[in-house]
Amino acid sequence: MPKNKNIKIRYSFLKVLTASDLSRRRLPLMSIESTSPGPIIWLTACVHGDEVSGMVIIQEIFKNLRKTLLKGAVYAFPLMNPIGFETSSRFITLSEEDLNRSFPGKKDGSLSERMAEQIFSEIMLKKPDLVLDLHNDWIRSIPFAFLDCIENIAHPDVYEKTKVFSKKSGLLPVFDTEEIKGCLSYNLIQKGIPSLTLELGEPYIINEKSVDVGVKSIMNILADLEMIKPPAELFSFPMPEALKDKTLKYIYQNSSSSGIIRFLVKPGEFVKKGQPAARIYNAFGRLEETIIALSDGIVLGHSDYSVAFPGATIISFGTF
Repeated sequence: MPKNKNIKIRYSFLKVLTASDLSRRRLPLMSIESTSPGPIIWLTACVHGDEVSGMVIIQEIFKNLRKTLLKGAVYAFPLMNPIGFETSSRFITLSEEDLNRSFPGKKDGSLSERMAEQIFSEIMLKKPDLVLDLHNDWIRSIPFAFLDCIENIAHPDVYEKTKVFSKKSGLLPVFDTEEIKGCLSYNLIQKGIPSLTLELGEPYIINEKSVDVGVKSIMNILADLEMIKPPAELFSFPMPEALKDKTLKYIYQNSSSSGIIRFLVKPGEFVKKGQPAARIYNAFGRLEETIIALSDGIVLGHSDYSVAFPGATIISFGTF
């Protein structure tokens, strides 16, 4: 299929800092605009340097839109934390700060706050109709649409729109139970911009299944906004029948003891209240603790490591 002549594509950079060797550190910035007016969407990825598949999802979306975009525009920061990416670190390794706990940022703040301010200002400049922030969860995890916990919502109508977009994604909508005031999506919603986090499977490497899910989920939303023609069949991630059309609550469970974790359930598996989900054994093989599901729900993911210690996060659930 030939390239759509009614669109304009641009690749540029946003300068974020000058290093001690005078090299310039920049964030890649992508845009694709139709000559026909329509919704404005922002895609962002790799705010945590070890969560990498969002970059490829954005690349694939842009390849597709070169031929299919009917109206509106899509802008993207595919690599928001290049410093963390280069060292496979969640954090900005120069300062060991979490960029996604630094929004909306400060011009004269710490390194992460300065980067966050530049990113946030660039996004707000376009007055987007929706921002999708692409993340990865644990290595063993299923994809889901993550909704912020906001106790005092400045724009309730915007939050309701975000909920609608979560259902249009074809993923399981899950509400966070912790209010994270420094994350990108939280601050955008508080500024009147619908914003949704998509958690898309394992970090560290490009999982092609996760890429496929992410692309299809975003194309669902673009089709709903009539920015592209709807596919023959809308994407819907397979999930247990009991969870169809449900919005769940995110909870995680911690260990109270030290030892070796043996998981009894898999991500994507439906569990009943009281069902054993993991057991922790000491070095001699003696059972120290059994982690049980606190309510009915689905296993979203579990720890990447076999070691447990008091207070360690072991497993996460989406619960009713």
